[in-house]
Amino acid sequence: MLKRAVFLDRDGVINVNYGHVHTPEQFEWVEGAPEAIRHLNACGFLVIVITNQAGIAKGYYTEQQFLDFMRWVMGQLAQKNARLDAFYYCPHHPTEGFAPYVMQCECRKPGSKLILQAIEEHQIDPSKSFLIGDKESDIIAANRANVVGLLFSGGNLLEFVREQIR
Repeated sequence: MLKRAVFLDRDGVINVNYGHVHTPEQFEWVEGAPEAIRHLNACGFLVIVITNQAGIAKGYYTEQQFLDFMRWVMGQLAQKNARLDAFYYCPHHPTEGFAPYVMQCECRKPGSKLILQAIEEHQIDPSKSFLIGDKESDIIAANRANVVGLLFSGGNLLEFVREQIR
């Protein structure tokens, strides 16, 4: 049986987007984000982050630093009885940065490769799933993967999520 999932962009949806956030000191939850993730968990959705991380391409941080940071985020969520089931990231940028990360790719949103990969790996039903993003590129990526894309323009993420899954 295929599963339901909510795909979340990271910067601007889960955490305040201060630009290339990659350390605990830079991190600040979007209002209601841990509670929204806990609510989605309780409703039986897989919660999967899909994020562009051009800071890797630009040399601001390494892939290992990003992975370590995401483990820290997941640990913070666990302390709040919430969990991410997976996260997928694109380390590329089409024009800026250092080899081998400077490239055009399908994993960078608005490309849909990471969403499609998550759908396959986690046996997700796209028709019963949705993506929450804060940029038009997030919505385009969702639509390309046959997933409903919802634009979050700020505020309380828990309230936004509750409006979507009444």
